[in-house]
Amino acid sequence: MVMGTIIKIDPVTGMVMNLTDLKGYLEEAIMKPLDHKNLDLDVPYFADTVSTTENVAVYIWENLQKLLPEGILYKVKVYETDSNIVVYKGE
Repeated sequence: MVMGTIIKIDPVTGMVMNLTDLKGYLEEAIMKPLDHKNLDLDVPYFADTVSTTENVAVYIWENLQKLLPEGILYKVKVYETDSNIVVYKGE
C-alpha cells in the first residue's frame, strides 16, 4: 500500500508531516484493522462490502481521512500483485 500527499512543505519544520505522526496514523487506520485479518470475517466494514482490492483502497482512504489533517491525503495505492494496482483518490 502506498499513500500519497500533496501539500506544501512547512517552512519552519522543513517537512510535510512528522514521520512519527504519519506512522501512528498508518498503524491506526491500516495495520490494526487489517493486518493478519480475514477481511470478510474479521473486519466489520467487509461484512456487507465485497473485499476487492478496489474496496480495500476505499476502506483505507476513508480510515486515513478520519485521522490525517484535512486536505493532506491525495491518493491511496494498493498493490494486489506487481502488475495489478488500484489507485483511489477519493472519487
